[in-house]
Amino acid sequence: MSHEFVEKNVGLMAILILLVIVVGGLVEIVPLMYQAQAIEPAPGVKPYAPLQLAGRDIYIREGCYNCHSQMIRTLASETLRYGPYSVAGESVYDRPFQWGSKRTGPDLARVGGRYSDDWHRVHLSNPRNVVPESNMPGYPWLAKGTPDPKLIEHKMRVLKMLGHPYTDADFASVGPSLEGKTELDALIAYLQGLGVKSKEATP
Repeated sequence: MSHEFVEKNVGLMAILILLVIVVGGLVEIVPLMYQAQAIEPAPGVKPYAPLQLAGRDIYIREGCYNCHSQMIRTLASETLRYGPYSVAGESVYDRPFQWGSKRTGPDLARVGGRYSDDWHRVHLSNPRNVVPESNMPGYPWLAKGTPDPKLIEHKMRVLKMLGHPYTDADFASVGPSLEGKTELDALIAYLQGLGVKSKEATP
């Protein structure tokens, strides 16, 4: 079959392109499904607590992933700046994962514990109060919103069906964990947990 024949037959070319994509995708994806490293949580990695889960939802809702990745590549320039490179087992409980590829802002995979809660509170309300050159927008309205305990408990029950090891005690803790908390508190709790439990898992 000559190139000229394929190039002049649009339908055949489309079928061949689709075939190449399918085969390439299967070759890359199927092996990962059978690797324990990719489907088992890394040591120390646990499902999100209720407040962190609420914060993760806010992180996604506000589009933070558009400017911040959560995956440190295996390049020296990355590990020197952000810490040990990311491993698959760190993201087992992320649905969807937040690896990202855009870095208008810094990678957040290891941001947990790097700054105080008060720093995050000021930064999220008006980033230029702590980083004058920042082009990140402020999120002052998060201090007024509150997470919905019923919604978070429902999400945790769904995640349990997907394999997350939540217990009855975890479900019972939702109300007390979210009582009196704002969306800003939840987002800070999520950020403060990033990378903290997975330090044992990294090289």
